[in-house]
Amino acid sequence: MAAGALEGIRVIEMGQLIAGPFCAQLLGDMGADVVKIEPPGAGDPLRQWGNGPEKVWFEVLGRNKRSVTADLRLPAGQQLARRLLESADILVENFKPGTIERWGLGPEVLQQANPRLIIVRISGYGQSGPYAARAGFGGIGEAMGGWRAIVGEADRPPARMGVSIGDSLAGSYGCMGALAALHARQHSGRGQVVDTALYESVLQVMESLVVDYDVNGFVRGRSGSILPGIAPSNVYPCRDGEYMIGANGDALFARLAEVMGQPQLAGDERYRSHTARGAHQLELDERIAAWTRTLSVDELEERMVAASIPAGRIYRAADMLADPHFAARQALATVEHPRHGPIHMQNCVPKLSETPSAIRRLAPAAPGVDNAEIYGGRLGLDAAELARLRQSGVI
Repeated sequence: MAAGALEGIRVIEMGQLIAGPFCAQLLGDMGADVVKIEPPGAGDPLRQWGNGPEKVWFEVLGRNKRSVTADLRLPAGQQLARRLLESADILVENFKPGTIERWGLGPEVLQQANPRLIIVRISGYGQSGPYAARAGFGGIGEAMGGWRAIVGEADRPPARMGVSIGDSLAGSYGCMGALAALHARQHSGRGQVVDTALYESVLQVMESLVVDYDVNGFVRGRSGSILPGIAPSNVYPCRDGEYMIGANGDALFARLAEVMGQPQLAGDERYRSHTARGAHQLELDERIAAWTRTLSVDELEERMVAASIPAGRIYRAADMLADPHFAARQALATVEHPRHGPIHMQNCVPKLSETPSAIRRLAPAAPGVDNAEIYGGRLGLDAAELARLRQSGVI
């Protein structure tokens, strides 16, 4: 298997649940050597998360990592972490600000011993400011960053997207910061701290929400499935399911009207311009829905593809597993799991032509499964010392 773009980069992950582990997963997918430090015993709580009797979420976020255990609340556990970080390139942590400082693992201590160390810190509110010490999960960051206020139907309370998007965004921006810091280190020879806040990561993708209010006094609200003022762009009912159509450009709408057998709509004063269609969005959607209800999803898709209109099915997991484009692009990877057999999960993105990312290693089967390899190989601890650390509850 070809080496990844980050081959030779050593990452230590001191993260739990989603944001920090997702950041480290992205680095591991790109070829970094990732060692995850878990608390002795149950390890990362994410090992117990998932839907159904088999908890397999960790198989995604734990891939391309090895696991060691260390109780970071104990001086001996802190010493193990410090020694590992002396030869590391990146530390990823997502504890509440001040936590690693209390453990003697703050940036000043770590970078004194290893000036090249890059420290990615992911937290709810960032490392500074009046809210820094508050506890914060992804949903709280989504609320403060503006996401929750605009998701859902206008006459209902704010809704959740369906995935932990705040955590994943923070992990993505943390990874982006780590890559930028690696580049900067080539010139300066020094590492730096990457301060990533959940709410600021969400804020980054809020488009014109703030500036629209600041300049125009416009308050964006919940609009359900539509993009207000942009029509037609919605999910429409078919005889056997739903189908997404995005034909909001003038030429696109003219082609849609032709396919509908109603070419006169393109010249109708209510629909012939972008602004007019936006003003009559509801009635236009009702008109299109009346037509799509007469067709199956397959029939509608055939017509949309033939007319080169942006449109697509509403995919569920089963659709993804059966789709030829997913297969051709290898959007889903198949990994052989000793317990579950072949399992499928999302593959690595983006695709690099010369140094491809890949799933090179399954998620560690148990916390500390790599203790002997990492503590023995990197730190030179022998079997007797490892046994003593186990008996004292450090690992």
